[in-house]
Amino acid sequence: MKFQTSEPESADFPLAPMIDVVFLLLIFFIATMQYAQKERELNVSVPVAEEGADARQTVGEIIVNVRDDGSVVVDSSEMTQDQLYEKLTRIAAVYKNQAIRIRGDGKVEYQKIVEIIDVCQKAGIPNISFATQVQKRRQ
Repeated sequence: MKFQTSEPESADFPLAPMIDVVFLLLIFFIATMQYAQKERELNVSVPVAEEGADARQTVGEIIVNVRDDGSVVVDSSEMTQDQLYEKLTRIAAVYKNQAIRIRGDGKVEYQKIVEIIDVCQKAGIPNISFATQVQKRRQ
């Protein structure tokens, strides 16, 4: 009878590929946050509210900006309502609970905001929120 006298080889964990993955994730999140910040810096003056939810953008949330003249800007490009419908329909087909945040200028007609809500509903996106800014408190 023969017994095994040598010790089994140690299982080494390859760190190089794991470090590569961590750096790629880091680059992805930095690039995503820079892009999200750019969407919030458009020249849209959202209405003021005394109370409101947290203004931080969730991952994957699409921001629809409605300027004071009624024009719609998504992903830094101006769109018509038909183009917005086509874009949202494609997205809703892949992501069933896609989040949309509408940043309407305080001076835009309410009808324009309602039209954007209708476009979102027709495209199959019920998860809609509205951006507001918190009223500055006097001290």
